[in-house]
Amino acid sequence: MCSATNPELIAELVQASHEFDATACDPERNCWLAVHRHTHGVLPSEYDIREIDEELYLAVLAGRRSGA
Repeated sequence: MCSATNPELIAELVQASHEFDATACDPERNCWLAVHRHTHGVLPSEYDIREIDEELYLAVLAGRRSGA
């Protein structure tokens, strides 16, 4: 099953994205941080250019926007 179609993973990452709301209430940024940490095992450094799965990111962002 593709990560972007795994509802349990998406829900987990939506929840994880809320952990970053204390530093910035920016859903796009916070979803990206959650997916980056899931993908690479660490939060990005200031100049981190490693790629993430865009489909997974968009699914997490959609889940967050829908209130999942």
